[in-house]
Amino acid sequence: MRAPPSFTRGTIMQHVHTARTETIGSRENGFARSSDGALDIRLSSPAGNRLGTNPEQLVAIAWSASFASSLKHVADIRRIKLHADVRIYANVELSSDDQGYVVGVRLDIYLPGLDREIASALVEAARLECPYCRATHGNIHAFYNLV
Repeated sequence: MRAPPSFTRGTIMQHVHTARTETIGSRENGFARSSDGALDIRLSSPAGNRLGTNPEQLVAIAWSASFASSLKHVADIRRIKLHADVRIYANVELSSDDQGYVVGVRLDIYLPGLDREIASALVEAARLECPYCRATHGNIHAFYNLV
């Protein structure tokens, strides 16, 4: 399947990956699975009694994993060795206001062994590269903190 024309950015884009999932039901009582069978989960509401994963948890994992890959990439380009214990703690918050629900994200980034100035520069470069950061820029309040 090709991306719709609205996804083009003026350059020829090379397709990298398509994730396909099926969701039956909703966050309160649903199920979701990936087409390759690697993911097969029950969905639940954050405040519900049902065992399962809520959409905010899935976004937190996806965003932090993508950001970690972007951090590694920009560190490799700059020939900066990252410690094996790099950690990203993702907080995805669902809030509401008078216009409906809104999502906020905070990534707390642990880069052991790096000077704070170098670590800050890597975080900024990764923020500009990460597909999740770019896709949501201006739509989701996102904060990136060194811990």
